[in-house]
Amino acid sequence: MPIICQADTSTPHLGIEGEMTIYTAAQLYAELVPFLALASPLDIDLSQVTEIDGAGLQLLMLAKRETLRTGVALQLSGHSQAVLEVFELCDLAGTLGHP
Repeated sequence: MPIICQADTSTPHLGIEGEMTIYTAAQLYAELVPFLALASPLDIDLSQVTEIDGAGLQLLMLAKRETLRTGVALQLSGHSQAVLEVFELCDLAGTLGHP
């Protein structure tokens, strides 16, 4: 369940693959935090997320909060069907962004 960094642009582009659940949250958190500390625009590709639960949403909310705090842009892109369903269910499209 790695976060994959693609450094081909000036904006770090991360891709999350597989589950964003309570079972993977600690690992994802550990991999995400260093990118949040860069205080630079960040793009997170969610197209390969197969499952997301409350812990996964908390990670995305943390990323949103930290980028707002530091005044940098956060772009969530490539929302998978699982992500879209949870965003709709929790009415978070306005908060976390909709494709």
